Amino acid sequence: MRIAILGTRGIPASYGGFETFAEQLSTRLVARGHDVTVYCRAHYVSPRQIEYKGVRLQVLPTIRHKYFDTVVHAGLSALHAAALRRFDAALICNAANAPFAPVLRAAGVPVAINVDGLEHKRRKWNWLGKNYYRVAERLSVWLPNETVTDARVIQDYYLAKYRAGSTMIAYGAEVERRADRQAVARWGVEPNRYVLYVSRLEPENNAEMVIEAFRRVRTPQKLLVVGDAPYAHEYIAHLRSLARRDRRIVFTGFVFGDAYRALQQNAFCYVHATEVGGTHPALLEAMGYGNCVLTLNTPENVEVTGDAAIHYLDTDDLAAQLQRVLRGGAMVTQYRQRAQARIRERYDWEHVVEQYEGLFARMAGLELPAPAFVAAGTQAAEHARDESVLKKS
Repeated sequence: MRIAILGTRGIPASYGGFETFAEQLSTRLVARGHDVTVYCRAHYVSPRQIEYKGVRLQVLPTIRHKYFDTVVHAGLSALHAAALRRFDAALICNAANAPFAPVLRAAGVPVAINVDGLEHKRRKWNWLGKNYYRVAERLSVWLPNETVTDARVIQDYYLAKYRAGSTMIAYGAEVERRADRQAVARWGVEPNRYVLYVSRLEPENNAEMVIEAFRRVRTPQKLLVVGDAPYAHEYIAHLRSLARRDRRIVFTGFVFGDAYRALQQNAFCYVHATEVGGTHPALLEAMGYGNCVLTLNTPENVEVTGDAAIHYLDTDDLAAQLQRVLRGGAMVTQYRQRAQARIRERYDWEHVVEQYEGLFARMAGLELPAPAFVAAGTQAAEHARDESVLKKS
């Protein structure tokens, strides 16, 4: 099939979850023999780069602005893809880009939208931004051929609020853990001697909570705060002021690729604190890379982790749980093993790609051979056949 992926900053991933998703999905689809094009933004991917691991890259300009960056680029990408009229299916990432689905459909290209989480709840948006996302949510169930959610909680939300079914396909992660002292030395840490926190540094991801809790913990270990945000300079300055008197707290900025994987695989434990969204990629990655995970107790986070993580309620609870975890012992080993087992069972990338491949084939009116995961009768197959996974009516 000829498949287009729109709505992300582009690949190789150098920003966030949608970019990592686009990279994993596109490269794995190419490995299965499909022709995939990913639309990229010119200030993230060089216009001179036309290919990545067999994936075609179409780099287009946009307006570098908090409120226009995504939608302007998605609009241009939809027009470009529609003009080509060469795609059997298109995937638009982010509910904000729903208004551009008709552009592709008018050109005969069936469209799926991965809506992500509930963006209108993010504190970074003003009144206009929040209301735009509310409208975009509704359009996401009207305008595309298929609506895709990545968590049961988000699927249930769309069903309850809009009486609209969706195809639930989870995010994926890899399973690996390998100690590498040299790879993490650049941040002044050693394997199993630091706590890891990863997110875009925006208020709803609660880096402030993590920093405050860690400051109360008595430990020689360090806290590595991995991430950044292009339009949150004041908030990031506030976070740095909170950590200024504690030399154990290290801000790394964005880290990607092999360096990021090394940070995940060599941490003693991982703290997840997001309160908005569906399935968070960094949380799955932390589990797949064998971390003892502490996560904020939200429905989305609990859905992902089950009994494979320690759930906390607030800053005080996180400080207490961190102190307990940092004493080490069998509990940490047990949670590490549970986390990797849960990723293998529910969030395997090949299973995720197989589901998207089937979705695109259905949209394009094509038939594919029976997927291997069904023949194998694995738990992943049972998860995929769950009757609560609704098809768009």
